[in-house]
Amino acid sequence: MGLQNQQKELFGYNIDLDRRVRPENPLRKIAAAIDFSFARAEVGRTYGQNGNVSVDPAVILKMMFLLFFDNIASERELMQIIPERMDYLWFLGYGLNDSVPNHSVLSKARARWGTKVFEQLFLRTLGQCVAAGLVDGKKIHLDGSLVAANASTDSVVTGSAELIGALRQVYREQASKLTEGLGVLPVATPLGPINRTHVSTTDPEAELARGRSTASRPSYKHHRVVDNAHGVITAHLTTGGSVKEDTQLLELVEQHEGNTALRVQTVVADAQYGTVDNFLECMDRGIEPHMADLAAAQARGGRRSEFFGEDRFIYDAVTDTYRCPAGQEMRRWQKRADKGAYQYMARAGICDKCALRGQCTKAKSGRRIQRFDRQEQLQQARARSQSKSARRDRQRRKHLLEGSFADASNNHGFKRARWRGLWRQKIQNHLIAACQNIRILLRKNVLQPAAALGMLNPELFQLKNQVRSREWLFSHRIQSNVLWN
Repeated sequence: MGLQNQQKELFGYNIDLDRRVRPENPLRKIAAAIDFSFARAEVGRTYGQNGNVSVDPAVILKMMFLLFFDNIASERELMQIIPERMDYLWFLGYGLNDSVPNHSVLSKARARWGTKVFEQLFLRTLGQCVAAGLVDGKKIHLDGSLVAANASTDSVVTGSAELIGALRQVYREQASKLTEGLGVLPVATPLGPINRTHVSTTDPEAELARGRSTASRPSYKHHRVVDNAHGVITAHLTTGGSVKEDTQLLELVEQHEGNTALRVQTVVADAQYGTVDNFLECMDRGIEPHMADLAAAQARGGRRSEFFGEDRFIYDAVTDTYRCPAGQEMRRWQKRADKGAYQYMARAGICDKCALRGQCTKAKSGRRIQRFDRQEQLQQARARSQSKSARRDRQRRKHLLEGSFADASNNHGFKRARWRGLWRQKIQNHLIAACQNIRILLRKNVLQPAAALGMLNPELFQLKNQVRSREWLFSHRIQSNVLWN
């Protein structure tokens, strides 16, 4: 029977961490595939020539990557774990006896760097996915998810719109003193009725919002695009919690095309994106709209579900009138310039005497039908959104995109903000998206050495896409003008 010698060695010789870390350790593949040293050139302008020498920016970026890759609870805990993990020490380039910096190094680096370097890390992981053939680019899935801000509901104060507006301006001025020169200055954005009279004193940039099953609280919103082939995250945006998801569709599509140099052909999304503006925008761009129809969803489950649908009203193009289910004529009544549409109604008193009024409307003035200036194109887009292929794509979206959000929540701490401020939340989302893309590469076992991939430069991707986009847009505008005219 053996007996372990508990005597501590006075000296250690020939300790090679490279031999101690197993070959299949994920950090080995990540270190070979992602060159974190790009951070030095990216943030070099933020350092001076005098004073103390900083921790290597590449090491700091790796530390913040580990914080989300292994979902470590805090930066303090990360610094405590690093000396205990030989693979962490090897990944960071430390020896067994090297001292680990204080956790405040990470927060100071974020305040010094801004968001750009973290966006570049995300783009480099996306470049790996494109190079590995994991991104098709033609069909994308869109959705948004609320992220709870690092602020409680008790921090929310209420007042008049003028008072809260002045308070927000004071907060912006104070924040600008701390972030001057970083390109992350808080700016005034349009707010909804609630957020014009409410503000969190802890995180003024967070906005009150509520989910389907959650109470209203200070939040941010993460808007995401995943590719249809393997669920790779190709684009994402971070906004205040009250920003509507449908307003971000165009920017997400353009960001996807800029990041991948691939043109979108099909957009898949739920009913929140299925607005008139989005349907027509997709038609103008030659994109197949596989979004659920918002108007149809509201008719099925909303307050008008008990009434006749608009499909029961027959339009006559010759007379520019509608025929209601009771056989009455409805003429053009009012122009809705803000929506690009006209409203049609029957003559005064007709609806009051109608036997079908209870099945048609409760409005005192009678039933109205809205017809858009581009009604034919809108009907064509809505018909495509109800095709078998569109419904099949929306079924796939449920596990592909919602699964991406679930993975981010379970493995990377996605649902709660670690820090405060919109620009810091953008950093968190860049890092989480990078972690998820890398895990897809690890799962597919297709990580390649960074030196072997000359197309990983994000600027090269964007330049290539600009050339393609201009050529496509020029030809497509000619085709669309012929089609619509």
